[in-house]
Amino acid sequence: MAAPETQSENNTGKPRISARVGGIAESATLAVDAKAKALKAAGRPVIGFGAGEPDFPTPQPIVDVAAAACADPRNHRYSPAAGLPELREAVAAKTRRDSRYEVEPSQVLVTNGGKQAVYQTFAALLDPGDEVLLPAPYWTTYPEAIALAGGVPVVVGTDESTGYLASVEQLEAARTPRTKVLLFNSPSNPTGAVYPPEQVEAIGRWAVEHGIWVVTDEIYEHLVYGGAEHVSMPAVVPELADTCVVLNGVAKTYAMTGWRVGWMIGPADVIKAATNLQSHLSSNVSNVSQRAALEAVSGSLDAVESMREAFDRRRRKIVELLSAIPGVSCPEPQGAFYAYPSVKELLGREIRGSRPQTSVELAALVLEHAEVAVVPGEAFGTPGYFRLSYALGDDDLAEGVRRMGDLLREAK
Repeated sequence: MAAPETQSENNTGKPRISARVGGIAESATLAVDAKAKALKAAGRPVIGFGAGEPDFPTPQPIVDVAAAACADPRNHRYSPAAGLPELREAVAAKTRRDSRYEVEPSQVLVTNGGKQAVYQTFAALLDPGDEVLLPAPYWTTYPEAIALAGGVPVVVGTDESTGYLASVEQLEAARTPRTKVLLFNSPSNPTGAVYPPEQVEAIGRWAVEHGIWVVTDEIYEHLVYGGAEHVSMPAVVPELADTCVVLNGVAKTYAMTGWRVGWMIGPADVIKAATNLQSHLSSNVSNVSQRAALEAVSGSLDAVESMREAFDRRRRKIVELLSAIPGVSCPEPQGAFYAYPSVKELLGREIRGSRPQTSVELAALVLEHAEVAVVPGEAFGTPGYFRLSYALGDDDLAEGVRRMGDLLREAK
């Protein structure tokens, strides 16, 4: 029997994998998390700062509803591709409650997690060659989803000097006749930056003026700290509503990453087109997960507030610990659960016989010698940084940063 072909082309001379899918990069954050878990399983005491996943269990009332839903025959069958009608109504009501943005249930499409919402939005909006303004640092999935839809990511760079916030002037400088969409994420993954309300409004009015769509990812809306305030762009710029898609879900707010429930909110024609796509791609989201999400978005935010308080405490601690490491500069994040320190001053310096030239190489050194897993800034479009999720226990957080600091203090 002939051995299976492993070369990049088969015997017809055609590639085995399409260029479209073959060009997708692996999720760097999931890759780091997987490596950390594998090392742990092998007996090494690795502390992982990689995954953007709350370390809390899903609140018990949500779990109880899901358990009951398993036994309900209604949930054993196909349901509408756009989502359970009662969940779409609840998401619309939650959006009015939390964002002061009035939407109809027909404007809601329930998706298999936030990632499917991201992909389907760009698939619905973009034609080949359309440009998307993408402020960096950016979440690793955004450029891949844009490219899969035939779009062209146009990176708009920011850094710690501006709090990782893109200005209207920067966006205008990047705008071309092919610009169709701005991707907006506040609170931000990976930086924790939160745009102030006046800047959100200014960017929204700029988008309206130039006929640019805004895709605004609000998955971290409830995780803001100190004096920071999350506002939804179409709520403060109502005239944007017809050219805006809001992305959200239950994963971060309710510690439900594994339940896979997200949603899109947008104009009726976009939601209809994305629903048609989903009807062929995946059909309905798991009915049990949808019942759990219904309980989450309809219920009290008390458990959310308890988690937010823990994240706030960890946020302040991780900034304090990172800032004490020579060569590390860490702005205070105002939202989400990530710190994004600059490690540029450490590059090229000798540590344990190596001279890492990139944050990828430095992260590998930290994993090898300190047994701490972090995600390098290259994954987010900005070399010279680390992303550390502080969605892990207080003791692990302190021990992990201590280990990393002890190693980095050896730089010379």
